[in-house]
Amino acid sequence: MKDLTSKINEFRDERNWRQYHNPKDLALSLSLEASELLENFQWLDAEEGAEKNRENIKDELADVFIYGLMMADDLDIDMNEAILEKLKKNAIKYPAKDEN
Repeated sequence: MKDLTSKINEFRDERNWRQYHNPKDLALSLSLEASELLENFQWLDAEEGAEKNRENIKDELADVFIYGLMMADDLDIDMNEAILEKLKKNAIKYPAKDEN
């Protein structure tokens, strides 16, 4: 993920956008991009939305990840570690059902 984050930061820095990328504004942008992702399913069922809007979904999902990775980098959060820790917490909170 570090290589990907480096490429994102390089793109940002070439455009002098760093000045706009503080944690608050990154969180706001992440939320806006997530809303744009959600728009792909408005008034459609899940399958229809995914089928009709696949390319736009891919773009909006990429935007969500880009903002998330920039925010994590800005706050010095290792996303690999954060995800693994969150999975552990979720396993405790939502244990798998034993089918026996």
